[in-house]
Amino acid sequence: MGWLEFYKPLMVMVVLQFTYGAVSISTRASLLEGMNPRIFVVYRQAIAALVIAPIAYFSRSKTKCSIGWKSFSLIFIAALIGITTSQMIFLEGLYLASSSAGSAMFNLVPAITFVAAAIVGYEPINIRSLRTVAKILGTVVCVTGAATMALIKGQKLLNAQLPSSHSLLLTSTESDNLWLLGCLCLFGSSCCWSFWLIIQVPVTRNYPDHLSLSAWMCCIATVQSAVVTMFTDPDLEAWKVTSYLQLGSLLYAGIVGSGISIFAQSWIIQKRGPVFSAMFNPLNTVIVTFFASIFLQEQIYVGSVIGAAAIVIGLYVVLWGKAKDLEELKEEQQKKAMISKNNQIKVVQVLVDKSSIEEPLLPKESNKF
Repeated sequence: MGWLEFYKPLMVMVVLQFTYGAVSISTRASLLEGMNPRIFVVYRQAIAALVIAPIAYFSRSKTKCSIGWKSFSLIFIAALIGITTSQMIFLEGLYLASSSAGSAMFNLVPAITFVAAAIVGYEPINIRSLRTVAKILGTVVCVTGAATMALIKGQKLLNAQLPSSHSLLLTSTESDNLWLLGCLCLFGSSCCWSFWLIIQVPVTRNYPDHLSLSAWMCCIATVQSAVVTMFTDPDLEAWKVTSYLQLGSLLYAGIVGSGISIFAQSWIIQKRGPVFSAMFNPLNTVIVTFFASIFLQEQIYVGSVIGAAAIVIGLYVVLWGKAKDLEELKEEQQKKAMISKNNQIKVVQVLVDKSSIEEPLLPKESNKF
């Protein structure tokens, strides 16, 4: 059973990438069928909240976290940036570009997070360090690949005409600019998700119950996205789910994509760390590109393939630098632990020596025989 325990995180991550790929493909299929992207976000978050909230309630820890105004404000901002805004513009980009482009752009998250964390002071920068140079170089390669994907199309490998949809951007944009606009939306969604990761530092410091925090975010994001949708789409007819495909993709994205995956990702990070989890993101790009080209006949350009490859290469360079950071951090922690242990041993020895010196000498017993 030892080998099973060792390879179990790897198998779970591979299954998760297929799960995320199925979410992207089924979601875009629903959008192509006429599902409103903003209403899709509302329903998905509502379903996720209904799944996570009872689990968080019954499995809450003994030390209950009280949510004050400061905690609520931080959670509200995190939900607004990382869920409501991120998912709404992601679905716009997913419709205007493609599922493969959305999956490839998501690989920018580690690079963008590195830049944002360096700006706010969460990420140490040392130009003389090889790992810092690797992270900077990987970020540049990722951004270059994203620009190549958005600006340089090249030869079209597959051709698919977008049907009419509820997109806010489609009606006011020429068809030649749809791909660029879609990639910009996907890039903006990746930036929002990176900012959400940065905001998690003060959020979890004020509200450390992660499962309850996820439930709060899903509930708040449901209200936020519903308010936005009420202004953008006041027609109540748009809220109707008109097919089993739309209903199935909603349930799958809410329960599996936003519910079960949270537990799986938390378990993976606990077992192997965040770097191990992030290393499997490019696999999702390959899965989505392959199946989307088969089932959805998506537009795939030569520039998209080159840009996606550059993003994957840049991602692994950034992850290499982050892995070196973790190794150095572990070494420093081990050194501190050894120094603390040695100091404790020295203190014990000094106390023993002192007690032996201060102990009065007892007279020797005379041998009577």
